[in-house]
Order: sequence, then structure tokens, then C-alpha cells
Amino acid sequence: MTAYIALLRAVNVGGTGKLPMAELKAMCEAEGFERVKTYIASGNVVFTSRLKEKAVKAALEARLADYAGKPVGVMVRTVTEMSAVEAANPFKVAPGNRVVAIFLDEAPAKNALADVKHQATEELRLGKREIYVRYDEGMASSKLVIPAAKAGTARNMNTVAKLAELASALL
Repeated sequence: MTAYIALLRAVNVGGTGKLPMAELKAMCEAEGFERVKTYIASGNVVFTSRLKEKAVKAALEARLADYAGKPVGVMVRTVTEMSAVEAANPFKVAPGNRVVAIFLDEAPAKNALADVKHQATEELRLGKREIYVRYDEGMASSKLVIPAAKAGTARNMNTVAKLAELASALL
């Protein structure tokens, strides 16, 4: 059995993609995932499954597309991977709410940050399947555009740590 974290893209953020977390939990349970728990209303769910990562992702995306009537992106990580994202944070001295990991399906290209636009005081670093961003002045006021992150979904480091903790407790 593997403990997974699924991160939904563009759910319950700024009035888009409304999905009650009870509904997300029910979808996961209907897929046969076990020990399902959601965390905050922004599309985070932890669970265990015997399926491989790609099968988990495909099953969740199919259910969510049926529910929403359009594709909903899902990034999936094992508890080990999520803990590694937390450990690899290149901005550990910054507050956890000022640093995000943008989760991607694949490793970002080596030149993924070359076409970043409107960068002010933000700092960026590449991870394994993530892009880390430190927002000195907060994310809300930033004009930063990261084309390589368009299909990804961001979580701040406080959320990353909590999700790793919740998923670890499932094992």
C-alpha cells in the first residue's frame, strides 16, 4: 500500500472550480482509495492505494472531469516524494507561507526559467518535478508569470509540510 497526496489544479481558488471537499473524499473512496482525508478547501487529499501513481492520476482525473464537465489537472506525489519536496526547499530561511512549490507532471526543462516575465523580488529555483518560488512581498501582489508552470499547481511550504505529515500518518 502506498500513501499518496493528490493536488487538484484550480479548485476552490478565486471562485473557480467549486468542489466540496466531502465530494472529493467520496470520489476517492469510490475509486477504492483508502484512509482518505482532505486538507483545506483548495483541492488537497491524502489516501492509500495499491495502484501506481499514473493509475491514481488517471482515475482521479476521469472522475473529476465527469464531475466538473471539463478536465481538472491533478498532480500526484507519494509521501516520500512530498517529504523530499519539503526537504529540498531552497528557501528554508523564508517563512513557509512566502515560498511555494509549483508541482508539475514532469521535470522542468533546464531552461524553464529563461522565459519568466515580470520578476521583481521573487526568487526561483528548479526542483525534480517542481519549481520553487520565494515571494518576499507575498504572492497576491506579485505579477510574476512562469510559462513553464502553466499546467502546474502551487502549494506553500506550510501546506507541503502538513500534507507530508498527514500522508505519513496513513502508513
